[in-house]
Amino acid sequence: MDIEGFRAELETRLRIEKEYLVQELSSMQKYEERLELLSKFNEKYKALIKRLADEDGIDLDAFYHNEHDSGSQSLSNRQVILGKTMSIYDHLSDELYEEITTTE
Repeated sequence: MDIEGFRAELETRLRIEKEYLVQELSSMQKYEERLELLSKFNEKYKALIKRLADEDGIDLDAFYHNEHDSGSQSLSNRQVILGKTMSIYDHLSDELYEEITTTE
């Protein structure tokens, strides 16, 4: 599994999804509705990981094999992907939150 390639593709697609959600802000009047976009963004993140894994033929539940690791840890592909991509999600969700709280 090319984790860096996966990470880069996920970041690109997640940025696009974030922009779609930002566009939805203008039609929302209630602050609570706007905050719900954060959970929607979280669902998009999970769905994109699954979609990219399917596209790349990656079994998310299979154990991750790294040729540089002796295999002392038994992590699934899902766990490795989440570990390597959570910083992207955190950064983009922070940006989305900023948009939500500053849009009138």
